[in-house]
Amino acid sequence: MIAVSGFTGKRVAVFGLGGSGLATARALASGGAVAVCFDDGEAGRKAARKAGLQVADLRQEDWSQFAALVLAPGVPLTHPQPHWSVELAREHGVEVIGDVELFLRERRRIAPDAPLVAITGTNGKSTTTALISHVLKSAGRDAQMGGNIGVPILELAEPALSRIHVIECSSYQIDLAPSIDPSVGILLNITPDHLDRHGTLEHYAAVKERLIAGSRLAVVGVDDAISAAVADRAERAGTSVRRISARHPVADGIHAEGSVLWLDEGGAQSVFADLAPILSLRGSHNAQNACAAVAACLALGLSADEIRAGLASFPGLAHRMEMVGRAGRVLFVNDSKATNADAAERALASYSRIYWIAGGRAKAGGIESLRPWFDRIAKAYLIGEAADDFAATLTGHVETQMSGTLEAAVAAAARDAAQDRADEPVVLLSPACASFDQFPNFEARGRAFAEAVRGIVPQQGGQEVA
Repeated sequence: MIAVSGFTGKRVAVFGLGGSGLATARALASGGAVAVCFDDGEAGRKAARKAGLQVADLRQEDWSQFAALVLAPGVPLTHPQPHWSVELAREHGVEVIGDVELFLRERRRIAPDAPLVAITGTNGKSTTTALISHVLKSAGRDAQMGGNIGVPILELAEPALSRIHVIECSSYQIDLAPSIDPSVGILLNITPDHLDRHGTLEHYAAVKERLIAGSRLAVVGVDDAISAAVADRAERAGTSVRRISARHPVADGIHAEGSVLWLDEGGAQSVFADLAPILSLRGSHNAQNACAAVAACLALGLSADEIRAGLASFPGLAHRMEMVGRAGRVLFVNDSKATNADAAERALASYSRIYWIAGGRAKAGGIESLRPWFDRIAKAYLIGEAADDFAATLTGHVETQMSGTLEAAVAAAARDAAQDRADEPVVLLSPACASFDQFPNFEARGRAFAEAVRGIVPQQGGQEVA
């Protein structure tokens, strides 16, 4: 744990007592602050009391005595309206920050030059974070991975010159980190998402842009117009920028042509690596993720050979195009993390004969943007609240089945795929939806898919892949 010493002897309000909120309160208390904790839910308050933390209804506290409000990233800061704790803080002139900001301040105090890689983007940030951390660790570096993935940032080891923190940052976390200044800031892409929490695409993009605006080196994916403009603005402002693309060469940076990564430097191009043999990095979206990882690791001083070895041994992430089983020629892929159409597009683009399981709680736009990939879908199996809307979009283009539940969809898709004569039919869970209608989160949905596959694969003479 990192003991947060910037508020020693001061009272700090902490709202939101999930995993990161509890870690924040403990880190503040360890550094000598008086952390006063609260949550709208009794479960969070109970967990804080069990941890020995001070719990009090912040609506009854004297806010003139608080030095800061540390807000959990899941709590609304601006939209659809500020949470009542935020309104109280602003009413009394109390700064509102998050756990990432606390980490940044401790880093500046302990080791201001300690390497920090911060990754954001609408899609791909978890894989890119894990990939960079894996490459660093495989090369013998002390890499600490956390933030929006895995371990809360304040539960990692403290910053040091010999230690590299690799942090995934959601837009919510960036919004609560006004002084974010990574050694390497990575922006992968920007597409509409979380607009219920940011109001407009422009505000959402502006929050994302802040991560790379304060970085020493900005690595920016330029395959969408918004991010390309961000790269241009950063460069004009004097930030060193390395552009990455999964579609075309770039002026100075790294691009992919199919599975091959190319270094673009000073007008010259050279092959860096071929991802084709690496099943965990299949697809153009993973080519972009790999481009970002290569750019970051080169900047951190790794050799080309160290990076290539790390890429080759990357195991991939659960629920992100995760190959969970194979029965004969049929491959079963868990892409439960695809909670919007843009994420699902990456999976649809990676396979040519797909038995697609989709649906859940739909996000804005549904699956209209996926029309260019409909010819790859042999049949769609629709589940959850979005089933009727998705069926309306698919009618006349893709054969559909209203499966209702994930278990029924897996059984039907497996049966149909087994009759397909293609070289590699794929039963793909890539829902293009949030999970909250039938599952508490995308992880639970992915585990349910894998469990259903495990019940089918042995019957068809197959095996688990992972």
